[in-house]
Amino acid sequence: MSACPIYPDMVAIMLLQIPDVLSKAQVAQVRQVIDAAPWADGNETSGYQSALAKRNLQLPEGSPAAREVGDLIQDALGNHALFFSAALPLKVYPPLFNRYEGGHTFASHVDNAIRYLRGTSFRIRSDLSATLFLTEPEEYDGGELVIEDTYGQQRVKLPAGHMVLYPATSIHHVTPVTRGARVSSFFWIQRHGARRRPARDAVRT
Repeated sequence: MSACPIYPDMVAIMLLQIPDVLSKAQVAQVRQVIDAAPWADGNETSGYQSALAKRNLQLPEGSPAAREVGDLIQDALGNHALFFSAALPLKVYPPLFNRYEGGHTFASHVDNAIRYLRGTSFRIRSDLSATLFLTEPEEYDGGELVIEDTYGQQRVKLPAGHMVLYPATSIHHVTPVTRGARVSSFFWIQRHGARRRPARDAVRT
């Protein structure tokens, strides 16, 4: 993937693929839990502008299933040396989960600069965004994560258990899923010592 410096006073952050965050057995465990859980319209957590761009399903934030597998993912991140060396995480937002099928898509947008965990005092500055794939690429058509950076568009579709890490100020979108279903986890990271760069104009989620 391309280098993408976003903090001129720090070591350059790369748009980076991180392999094997979850093993195949862990992916299967996550999918068993979340596939059996009730999903909701992804726009239940969206603002007005985002609702115009977003068409997907989402596991309700804070649901028992989301908490159970979110803890598993956070434990896996804590044991992954490449994630730690690349992200320098100060805080990690509890993982969320989405599902795209039947033409679902998410138009170009930029993630919110600050994220609040409902019902708590927890908040995070979103320096980095992460997408952890939970479906094998051959199981669905479309569903590419397209990230715009200084080198153009980067199209990402990774094996289940692999993750992509990229600047949260990047404009990005998900192409329509025309066959099968794309299931993934997504979350944000606040880095040690980072300053978030102003984003270009785009719909904010």
